[in-house]
Amino acid sequence: MTSHVEVRPGSYHDSVTLMQVSRRLQDVPGVRAAQVAMGTPLNLDLLAATGLPAPEGTRPDDLVVALDLADDAALEPALTELARALSAPAASGAGSEDQPPLTTGSALRRQPADLVVVSVPGEAAFAEAVDAVQAGASVMVFSDNVPLEQEVALKDLAAEQDVLVMGPDCGTAVVGGLGLGFANAVRPGPVSLVAASGTGAQQVMALLDAAGVGVRHCLGLGGRDLSAAVGGRSASQALRALAADDGTELAVLVSKPPDRAVAERLRNEAAALGLPVEEALLGEGRPDLTAAVERVLTRLGRPVPDWPTWPSGCASTPTRARGAALRGLFCGGTLCDEAMLLASAELGTVRSNIPLRPQWRLDVDGSGSWDAGDQHAMVDFGDDALTRGRPHPMIDPTLRDARLAAEARDPRVGVLLLDVVLGHGTHPDPASELAPRVRAARSLAVDGGRDLAVVVTLVGTADDPQGRDTQAAALAAAGADVFASNAQAVRHAVALVAATEAEGATR
Repeated sequence: MTSHVEVRPGSYHDSVTLMQVSRRLQDVPGVRAAQVAMGTPLNLDLLAATGLPAPEGTRPDDLVVALDLADDAALEPALTELARALSAPAASGAGSEDQPPLTTGSALRRQPADLVVVSVPGEAAFAEAVDAVQAGASVMVFSDNVPLEQEVALKDLAAEQDVLVMGPDCGTAVVGGLGLGFANAVRPGPVSLVAASGTGAQQVMALLDAAGVGVRHCLGLGGRDLSAAVGGRSASQALRALAADDGTELAVLVSKPPDRAVAERLRNEAAALGLPVEEALLGEGRPDLTAAVERVLTRLGRPVPDWPTWPSGCASTPTRARGAALRGLFCGGTLCDEAMLLASAELGTVRSNIPLRPQWRLDVDGSGSWDAGDQHAMVDFGDDALTRGRPHPMIDPTLRDARLAAEARDPRVGVLLLDVVLGHGTHPDPASELAPRVRAARSLAVDGGRDLAVVVTLVGTADDPQGRDTQAAALAAAGADVFASNAQAVRHAVALVAATEAEGATR
């Protein structure tokens, strides 16, 4: 085993690119682990913790390449793949030899733009976003781990400039049909979303697409926007923008559980603007996202289809018992929220690292491990605490998928509920890694003398680059029941748990 650490001074790349590069390097034979990241204090601390410290004097604008290799022979192919992954087309045309702009503001003065995407470490995002807003551009802040007070200040500045801030932690947006961040391939149409939720917006858009209804815009807000602390600042801006957009016939307001007063104020603002709005606001007693989409279809005069499902065909063996605990392992926070809302209504307490109620909190360590005992539990592996220094699990679900084996060995676990999110920017072929793990998990349970049911929510469209139907077929062949609707997947998982409890009561 050998290691390779190098610093490339002043070689900047955005965080999304570097997450994807790190993931690609891990597929090179002989590479045990790889981290390619900017030399921010957080990243340097994480490298030191793995035993691959960067040299003293490394700066935040330096690129750090850290490789854990099986042997020296793996270094050359790893560096070749790194060069390929980081390469970009050379600049051409007049002015290509000019000094590149050093700040976002100077870039906008040279080449004005209506929208800027900020994807840098969280501690640097505020300055870049402010630079864009002061230059009169709207901004999508993909970066997470941005302090709350900075988010509020940034959105107040945007209101003064009459531009929109999408984010922080805005993973998904569609502007005029152009997808940004984690975006599905959806057809154009008359519906626009205002979304304080990334995977929730993707679920809504994917279901609309499956029903033959297109999307014009998806204006992401960041997951905190409809909280009491942020007060719907970006949502208000987005509603005004859509009210002035002739191409938007109907807006859909999407959010994980919002503050009630903020939701009511936004409802009144939309009415005052004359903007038709349907709500897809999660919360206890509220409709799920699938039901909200069905209301949208009815309002548009479109039929509600049978949502796609891909059953595994695996039936429980009467001679084998099944554990009674439901465990959800999620990449999408809103999908996890929706699952907990539906499951807790039927099963009671569901513990989580993003709990519905404070007393249901589940302590999850930095490696994604926890002990829920015999209780139901659901974990969001995309939570900020689990993505510091790591690619988002929609790009690299290694941390989530590694938990499958631990749950499969636990005799108390009877049903596993997972999500897979397709689209641009996400893992290029998630089923190629998840399907073998599903098959192995079910085999581990059988070896322990019990059944293990696996249920998967597959969020995507037929035109996504991964191929939704191909992904679904691979997961179903591995023994998972696959659903396009997260709500239907959760209800199926809950029904399996209830059946297990009923069988136990009759023994």
